[in-house]
Amino acid sequence: MGTFHYLARDATGLRIEGVLESNDSTALADALSAQGLLLVRATEKSVNASGSDWFSDLLLGKKVGLDDLLLFCRQMSTLLKAGVPILRSLQGLQESATNRRFGIVLSSLQQQLEGGRELSASMEREGSIFSSYMVSMVRVGEVTGRLPEVFQGLYIQLRFERESREQIGSALRYPMFVIATALAALVAVNLFVIPSFAKVYKSFHADLPIFTRILIATSDFMIGQWPVLLAVLVAASTGITMGLRTTGGRQFRDALLLRLPIFGPLVHKAALARFTKSFGLALNAGVPVVDALQVAVETADNVVLSTRIRTMRIAAERGESIVRAARSTGVFTPVILQMIGVGEETGALGEMMNEVADYYQRDVEYAVRGLAAQLEPILILVLGVMVLIIALGVFLPMWDLSRVVLHR
Repeated sequence: MGTFHYLARDATGLRIEGVLESNDSTALADALSAQGLLLVRATEKSVNASGSDWFSDLLLGKKVGLDDLLLFCRQMSTLLKAGVPILRSLQGLQESATNRRFGIVLSSLQQQLEGGRELSASMEREGSIFSSYMVSMVRVGEVTGRLPEVFQGLYIQLRFERESREQIGSALRYPMFVIATALAALVAVNLFVIPSFAKVYKSFHADLPIFTRILIATSDFMIGQWPVLLAVLVAASTGITMGLRTTGGRQFRDALLLRLPIFGPLVHKAALARFTKSFGLALNAGVPVVDALQVAVETADNVVLSTRIRTMRIAAERGESIVRAARSTGVFTPVILQMIGVGEETGALGEMMNEVADYYQRDVEYAVRGLAAQLEPILILVLGVMVLIIALGVFLPMWDLSRVVLHR
């Protein structure tokens, strides 16, 4: 059985696109005909195809992003609270979807529901579009009959994640811009400025200072070996990108991020904020503690922290209290551990985890506001040292040569 992208039309001639599983195109046409649709075109997806290849991006538009999922959860919560059936809700969302790719995903969900499959199972079959956390929470909502509340909670969680990432991104934007500008200026100086001065210095046949000789040698190397440098840069970028996609690469990256002097604590707090928020949401939805830990740990978005937090689930399975299991991870502060203990004793662990998440979120916001002030002296020092080296290398020989000319 294969998966087909199809284009069909209904009795009124309305164009309809979607994804459906079928043995072949003939069986697909029969299945659509039973729904009152006429198959126009069908394209089978390869087994190893993904929605991220460039040809699919060209045909279907941009990928499904966090904003699409936010809108989906918000609208599903609103429609289900109003008593609109799931099928009609999906149909309405599919017709109003601004992202063509996500519209196809919604059409696929609708087709699978019409075939008797549950919404959570249908979302799970869409691969990387919906995270395992979202699928697990929707499954809980189906079992407990609290789908509107679950979708509302997922909307809050996704909005929380987006705000955290935007805060960190905005904090990194300024230093990255300064560093990129400095590197571009350094390349321009080596390619255009230093060669002009080097010709003047060589015409006098004078002994040059060490800084000048280093700058001239660096400039000559960049000009003469730029194809090699470009190839090395491309190869290194490709190798790093591919390496970070592996398990070992992600572990190395996440461990390095946590060890950085200024960014490490910020990454740590943001990851714990996402985890505690999703953990509290799962508990409030009626998920058992062990299962809630299992699904929430994936939202930490840091392999190192996720591995350490997973020990909480192992300890909880052995019957240990949550506060003791949290203490064993070594990632929570004493204040947070106290809040977890109070929540466990009072039976309000879900609400207390939401309080912990809000605490971390406020801490992240405060750290982001002070990040620029912390980075500015370091950037000024680095840029000052770079300008000093270039200035000494360029102007020291000029002073020596001016004395030679005056003596003549």
